[in-house]
Amino acid sequence: MVDNDHGNKYLFEATPDITRQMKALVKDDTQNEMVDGIFLTHAHIGHYAGLMYLGKEATNAKNIPVFAMPRMKKYLETNGPWSQLVLNNNIKLTPIENEQSISLSQNLTVTPFVVPHRDEYSETVGYKIQGPNKTALFIPDIDKWNKWDKNIVAEIEKVDYAFLDATFYRGKEIDNRDISQIPHPFIIESLERFKALDTLERNKVIFIHFNHTNPAINLDSNEAKDILDQGFNIARINDVYGL
Repeated sequence: MVDNDHGNKYLFEATPDITRQMKALVKDDTQNEMVDGIFLTHAHIGHYAGLMYLGKEATNAKNIPVFAMPRMKKYLETNGPWSQLVLNNNIKLTPIENEQSISLSQNLTVTPFVVPHRDEYSETVGYKIQGPNKTALFIPDIDKWNKWDKNIVAEIEKVDYAFLDATFYRGKEIDNRDISQIPHPFIIESLERFKALDTLERNKVIFIHFNHTNPAINLDSNEAKDILDQGFNIARINDVYGL
């Protein structure tokens, strides 16, 4: 996320691709690649492991704000190598709370909200991001929509963009393990749940967080074409959405 009015840049998640992602946010050679803050959702490896690149073996960053829920914060503080980032002041852990908004500027706020997921080491949150003109919902991981205490259809209707978990297209794509142990809403389940949405509301939905087994990654696949034909969207690298 880029705040052009104040020249600040933020990441949601610290993925293993964090260095490439930080470079992508830079406008020109005069701008520092380092971001002004990172919002974490939970302690599953693809969502926080990129923090390692902020350590002394890599960029040796200085006090980068990392926004984390209580269990996530404690996990980073008490487990190496992440605790070393805290001790060396590479990152500055900033506590956040469920449904408590963080004001990044006069026209930009971020609000975490808890969602049900496999919470072995931390709670899991999504975020609502409110800009000067538009609002986005960001839920990269959730077990199932019906396990949430909120109605996802109603939440979509409240925002302008809904970036939603699309890890698996259907259950049978994982045939070498018990998929019930790694629950996510299958895309086919989401399409069924969202079928009552009209064309305008469907266009708000942008599917994200695809597992490598998901056939919808290939935009020429029948699965991807079906998603798009129904009026929903599939996130692409370098897409830009104005807030």
